[in-house]
Amino acid sequence: MWEYFIRRPIFGTVLSIVIVMAGLLAFRNLPVAQYPQIAPPTATISVTYPGASAETLMRTVAAPIEDQINTVDNILYYSSTSSSNGLLSITVTFEPGTNLDQAVVNLTNQIRIAEPRLPEEARRLGVVVKKRSNDILLAMSIISKDGSRDSVYLSNFASVNIVDELSRIPGVGDAGIFGARDYAMRIWLKPEKMARLGVTPSDVTLAIRASNNQYAAGRLGQEPAPADQALVIPIVTAPRLATAQEFENIVIRAGGPSGTLRLRDIASVELGAQSYEQQATLDGQTAVGVRIFLAPGANAIEVADAVKAKMQQIAKRFPSGVDYAIPFDTTLFISASISEVMHTLFEAGVLVIIVLLLFLGSWRVTLIPLIAVPVSLVGTFAGLWVFGFGINTLTLFAMVISIGIVVDDAIVVLENIERLMEEKGLSPFEAALASVREVSGAIVAIVLVLVSVFLPVAFLGGIAGALYRQFAVTVSVSVIISGFVALTLTPALCAMILKPQV
Repeated sequence: MWEYFIRRPIFGTVLSIVIVMAGLLAFRNLPVAQYPQIAPPTATISVTYPGASAETLMRTVAAPIEDQINTVDNILYYSSTSSSNGLLSITVTFEPGTNLDQAVVNLTNQIRIAEPRLPEEARRLGVVVKKRSNDILLAMSIISKDGSRDSVYLSNFASVNIVDELSRIPGVGDAGIFGARDYAMRIWLKPEKMARLGVTPSDVTLAIRASNNQYAAGRLGQEPAPADQALVIPIVTAPRLATAQEFENIVIRAGGPSGTLRLRDIASVELGAQSYEQQATLDGQTAVGVRIFLAPGANAIEVADAVKAKMQQIAKRFPSGVDYAIPFDTTLFISASISEVMHTLFEAGVLVIIVLLLFLGSWRVTLIPLIAVPVSLVGTFAGLWVFGFGINTLTLFAMVISIGIVVDDAIVVLENIERLMEEKGLSPFEAALASVREVSGAIVAIVLVLVSVFLPVAFLGGIAGALYRQFAVTVSVSVIISGFVALTLTPALCAMILKPQV
């Protein structure tokens, strides 16, 4: 069977070219990261219950939700965190390899079952379920260099003008703000005045809710109407309250011996941030942090470059005094580590060339494994793409190890051909045919032994198994391709390049 490739060397050469082209195409599309994606996928459930204590949140909100999400498929574990400011966060961790989009759908369906048991205020504000990525790519700071903008302005500017645009970049899993300070109307109640006037916080809440609404008032002239009615005019009601003065004029209580009681009589109203719990600075300057998470399987370097290019475009529209900086960039570590591995890969290749020249003693003989080895290494990228792996420190290290392994197959065939030419006086073509018959079984045995050494590690479970799997499969793929090239391309090259012994 293998003699066919010697008699038709163009066919074997074309197969090797196809392997190289497949590897190059895969190389352009493989995700690049420092380490493989091994962390189990997670999703977060966020609930807001204003005014509730941490204990109340756990008892009235967390408990009903946890009862339902226990039945979701592929859950490993979950953890709940409640705070005294009425915020509940439940982080749900799924088994590695779980389709996170489908898992979030299943999670949402179970939460809908639990919603009737939640307090009315928590239901009104909604239960938010989001995918959560553990791979932070970049952390940016939106800063006010001259101090003319406060953190509330910077946070809302970033939320409106930056976060949405960055979220739409392909490969960005999530974008958000550290300690977001969204605009909110803050109402500071005065307990002494409220007690003296007999007003409770519930009265204030109901009054604000009743006044801060926009109602549909219908249309004038809507059918059925008189025959001479020519116009239909929609009635536009006043919009929801927007300024502090409008909120101050909300009527809490009308009539009675004390007259009309307005919100300004029992509270101070100001436009501020919804939360002041987190404060960000950069080199002493007022700042707001923007975090960028990488989507699973995305190329970290390409996504980071796209984010930086987009930020350069957005920065042209920044108002005066606003600028940005990138104090945390994981791609710097990725580029440095991959650069070092590539440098090691190059050094290993040079050492192989030197050893071949020293021991084979001829540039013609050395040229054959130098052609065969790159086919095996480049073709390995196609194998990584097939198995859903990426380019990272582990897979590149495996390729460094593979250089010394894959060259052996070509040398075994090459040296046997030289031996036959020297001992039996055969021509390169005849020696290639005879050599393939003799060593094809040995080459197959070498491949099987090496694969049996590395491949079983790929079946280990857990996070350690995910790490070993990347290394083991990379070496196994390169060895298999090397064995194929040694029996198809190497004998054909020997028949064409080597000269008969004189």
